Amino acid sequence: MNIVWGLLIAAMGTAMVIKTEWLVNNFGRIAFFDRYLGSEGGTRLGYKLIGLVAAFIGILMATGLVGGFLQWILGPLLRASRVDTAPEI
Repeated sequence: MNIVWGLLIAAMGTAMVIKTEWLVNNFGRIAFFDRYLGSEGGTRLGYKLIGLVAAFIGILMATGLVGGFLQWILGPLLRASRVDTAPEI
Protein backbone atom coordinates (compact mmCIF):
# COMPACT_ATOMS: atom_id res chain seq x y z
CA MET A 1 0.00 0.00 0.00
CA ASN A 2 2.95 2.34 0.65
CA ILE A 3 4.01 1.84 -2.97
CA VAL A 4 0.65 3.12 -4.24
CA TRP A 5 0.62 6.14 -1.91
CA GLY A 6 4.25 6.92 -2.70
CA LEU A 7 3.68 6.80 -6.46
CA LEU A 8 0.55 8.94 -6.10
CA ILE A 9 2.41 11.59 -4.08
CA ALA A 10 5.35 11.50 -6.51
CA ALA A 11 2.96 11.94 -9.45
CA MET A 12 1.23 14.89 -7.77
CA GLY A 13 4.59 16.51 -7.02
CA THR A 14 5.70 16.04 -10.61
CA ALA A 15 2.44 17.53 -11.85
CA MET A 16 3.00 20.54 -9.59
CA VAL A 17 6.41 21.12 -11.16
CA ILE A 18 5.14 20.69 -14.71
CA LYS A 19 1.85 22.61 -14.35
CA THR A 20 3.09 25.53 -12.25
CA GLU A 21 1.51 28.16 -14.48
CA TRP A 22 -1.87 26.44 -14.18
CA LEU A 23 -1.55 26.46 -10.39
CA VAL A 24 -0.73 30.18 -10.37
CA ASN A 25 -3.67 30.98 -12.66
CA ASN A 26 -6.18 28.94 -10.64
CA PHE A 27 -4.99 29.37 -7.05
CA GLY A 28 -3.33 32.77 -7.29
CA ARG A 29 -0.11 34.21 -6.00
CA ILE A 30 1.29 33.55 -2.54
CA ALA A 31 2.62 36.69 -0.86
CA PHE A 32 5.13 34.82 1.29
CA PHE A 33 6.85 33.29 -1.73
CA ASP A 34 6.80 36.58 -3.63
CA ARG A 35 8.34 38.37 -0.66
CA TYR A 36 11.14 35.91 0.07
CA LEU A 37 11.82 34.17 -3.26
CA GLY A 38 11.60 37.09 -5.67
CA SER A 39 9.08 39.66 -6.78
CA GLU A 40 7.85 38.23 -10.11
CA GLY A 41 8.64 34.52 -10.11
CA GLY A 42 8.53 33.82 -6.40
CA THR A 43 5.17 32.09 -6.43
CA ARG A 44 6.15 29.89 -9.37
CA LEU A 45 9.42 28.96 -7.68
CA GLY A 46 7.56 28.20 -4.45
CA TYR A 47 5.12 25.88 -6.22
CA LYS A 48 8.04 24.14 -7.93
CA LEU A 49 9.91 23.69 -4.63
CA ILE A 50 6.82 22.21 -2.97
CA GLY A 51 6.38 19.89 -5.96
CA LEU A 52 10.02 18.75 -5.81
CA VAL A 53 9.78 18.00 -2.10
CA ALA A 54 6.51 16.10 -2.61
CA ALA A 55 8.00 14.05 -5.47
CA PHE A 56 11.09 13.24 -3.38
CA ILE A 57 9.01 12.15 -0.39
CA GLY A 58 6.77 10.10 -2.66
CA ILE A 59 9.74 8.27 -4.15
CA LEU A 60 11.09 7.60 -0.65
CA MET A 61 7.71 6.21 0.40
CA ALA A 62 7.39 4.00 -2.69
CA THR A 63 10.85 2.51 -2.20
CA GLY A 64 10.54 2.14 1.57
CA LEU A 65 13.52 4.38 2.32
CA VAL A 66 11.83 7.00 4.52
CA GLY A 67 13.21 5.52 7.75
CA GLY A 68 16.76 5.25 6.43
CA PHE A 69 16.67 8.79 5.06
CA LEU A 70 15.43 10.19 8.38
CA GLN A 71 18.12 8.28 10.26
CA TRP A 72 20.74 9.69 7.90
CA ILE A 73 19.46 13.26 8.28
CA LEU A 74 18.77 13.18 12.03
CA GLY A 75 21.58 10.78 12.99
CA PRO A 76 24.11 13.46 14.02
CA LEU A 77 21.49 15.22 16.15
CA LEU A 78 20.42 12.02 17.86
CA ARG A 79 23.98 10.88 18.53
CA ALA A 80 24.93 14.27 19.98
CA SER A 81 22.02 14.21 22.42
CA ARG A 82 22.79 10.69 23.63
CA VAL A 83 25.00 10.57 26.73
CA ASP A 84 27.94 8.23 26.25
CA THR A 85 29.17 6.59 29.42
CA ALA A 86 32.53 4.99 29.86
CA PRO A 87 32.49 1.20 30.11
CA GLU A 88 33.03 -0.20 33.57
CA ILE A 89 36.20 -2.21 34.12
